[in-house]
Amino acid sequence: MNDCKKQRLSLSNKFKNCKNAFVALGDETRQSIIVALLESDNIGMRVGEITKKTYLSRPAVSHHLKILKEANIISMYKKGTMNFYYISTNKTIWNEIKNLTDEVYEVIQNASAHGYPDEDQE
Repeated sequence: MNDCKKQRLSLSNKFKNCKNAFVALGDETRQSIIVALLESDNIGMRVGEITKKTYLSRPAVSHHLKILKEANIISMYKKGTMNFYYISTNKTIWNEIKNLTDEVYEVIQNASAHGYPDEDQE
């Protein structure tokens, strides 16, 4: 198998590993929740606070938080009976996304060096 084919298969596998994260991050509503979490003055927000920031219903926020949590994009901690959501510090998914984008960039650089048209020049 040639190097180009190996590299494409590697990229394919990395895309598959990141699929849930891309699906979770690809939704505008979930993006607004992530922005709210990032802009919060505290580390962690309760569902009610996210509801106020995003103008979504409580059930909608809970639904989207579940998807983000399952994709390891956000995490939750409990304080008494209260649940606080925050951007996940689990480096695994962030590392997988970073490695994928780094490899895509490398493939693009190699393709450009091997005569593929440079779309930035068009």
